[in-house]
Amino acid sequence: MSTQVRLQALSAFLKAQRAKIPPESVGLPPGIRRRTPGLRREEVAQLAGVSTTWYTWLEQGRDIQVSASVLDSIAGALRLTADERKYLFSLAHESGKGSGSQPVEEEAQLSPSLQKIIRELRSCPVIISDRRCHIVGWNEAASHIFLNFEEIPPDERNLIRLLFTRREFQRLAVNWEQFASDYLAMFRSYYGQYVDDGWYDEFLEEMKRQHPDFNRLWEQSKVSSAPDVLLEFRHAKAGKMMFQLTSLQVQGEADLRCSVYTPAQHTDTEAKLMKLMSRGL
Repeated sequence: MSTQVRLQALSAFLKAQRAKIPPESVGLPPGIRRRTPGLRREEVAQLAGVSTTWYTWLEQGRDIQVSASVLDSIAGALRLTADERKYLFSLAHESGKGSGSQPVEEEAQLSPSLQKIIRELRSCPVIISDRRCHIVGWNEAASHIFLNFEEIPPDERNLIRLLFTRREFQRLAVNWEQFASDYLAMFRSYYGQYVDDGWYDEFLEEMKRQHPDFNRLWEQSKVSSAPDVLLEFRHAKAGKMMFQLTSLQVQGEADLRCSVYTPAQHTDTEAKLMKLMSRGL
């Protein structure tokens, strides 16, 4: 990520977070002359204890020096979560992890032990993805719930792209927009960690150009390193299914994520999944 692109991302993030905070929630009057939702720049500056001019420069994406203590104050004023705070610091200080020790152009090789683990999770669909959200592993259950990833060329197995291009994904989630938004929040977390990897900027430009829904959801500026949510699916053959999504980090040189979809308790989801798999549907 070039300095200009990084600062533009910082600017967009600050504006989006500022717009989310109702003035009355911080003890300010709603006002009748507010042209945009949320707080004004001068109000954020006041809450953070910094000058309005300085905060305006930061939000405009100017290349200025900013201390950790000041960023902490801004994060507090904007009520950022822990993941959002990390994203803010990464963009403001260009403190990402870099391109990593293992080139992601070469598909990560799953260890035999990890392959066995995901095979054994028969009643839980599992997807393994890298820091660019390329799918590098999955189990049989995932093929039955989502789609047969084996039929997709390896260079097209990007989870974010598939969310916006494959009807199987779009029809599956009852609330597809929330489903996609949660994955974009995870993707943004990676984007902040690897600020000098130009691949992200190229990928974002491609997705924004080709998919208006992607651009709209991306502008929400959600950040989450590990969304833990309850998902309702409408499977074409099994009907209603409920899964709890849990994301786990796989330790090792490659920055891999293990996304486990656990059948929700007190539902018949697991029974339906086992039936799908036994019939080979």
